[in-house]
Amino acid sequence: MASSEIKIFTGNSHVEFARSVASRLGLELAKCVVLKYSNQETSVTIGESVRDEDVFIIQSGCGEINDSLMELLIMINACKTASARRITAVIPCFPYARADKKDKSRAPITAKLVANMLTVAGANHVITMDLHASQIQGFFNIPVDNLYAEPSTLRYIKENIYNYKDVIIVSPDAGGAKRATAIADKLDVDFALIHKERKRANEVSRMVLVGDVRGRPCVLVDDMADTCGTLGLAAKTLIDNGATAVYAIVTHGVLSGKAISVINSSQLTKVIVTNTIPHSDKKLLCPKLDTIDVSATFAEAIRRTHNGESVSWLF
Repeated sequence: MASSEIKIFTGNSHVEFARSVASRLGLELAKCVVLKYSNQETSVTIGESVRDEDVFIIQSGCGEINDSLMELLIMINACKTASARRITAVIPCFPYARADKKDKSRAPITAKLVANMLTVAGANHVITMDLHASQIQGFFNIPVDNLYAEPSTLRYIKENIYNYKDVIIVSPDAGGAKRATAIADKLDVDFALIHKERKRANEVSRMVLVGDVRGRPCVLVDDMADTCGTLGLAAKTLIDNGATAVYAIVTHGVLSGKAISVINSSQLTKVIVTNTIPHSDKKLLCPKLDTIDVSATFAEAIRRTHNGESVSWLF
């Protein structure tokens, strides 16, 4: 029996990232045409044989999220019906990850619905990064590798923040405290927490700092920055409490709505995001934005998955 090859496909959500992952593996992206008909239906044409091959489909949950998700589902199904040996959905930013629980009456758990759709479409394995809640892995009946941006974050802090041993790692909410304390422990630095009260979704009303930041630079750590209201208010709270500078390191830079103007007018020194979501157009409008490239982490996860090696080394 011939051994299967790696075939990497991508939709239209983040082609640049997929190309970067493929080139790190010494491969070209496999041929595939994904387009929309005039009636807004998605058309997918797989341009080469995938019979008995190890297929990886890279598609992030960003931009037109529903289109990206539909493209991914159709591509998975097309490869399944074309007799691919194994199909891995590589989703750098998992769509609908924040809809992970029934937090009010009649609220849908959309993350579970997405998990069901991926499984029914024919995915055998999922690789993603920094899920909003790691319990989302339990929504699947197939293996899920939740990679962490933490090693890349630690490297960035050590290489780019002057006198990093003096910084304080700050979580902008109680939910991210575990993530922030893990980074603080690995850097052997102090930790602080901001408690926020929300009036309604995407709108923060009041912030209270727990910890002392006087005369120290601070690094805010979070998994996702959407409208950046939280980061802007957190930076103001820290500066008001005597912090000398405020950096924000975020895994998924959604940066929707007024995010760019909020960052530009805020007291944030720099906002660092990974490239799980494309943001090169936003960097032109915001000099405070910086990027951590995580394509090497995904490339290594794909290589290890294909060769049957342990992925836990990446954590």
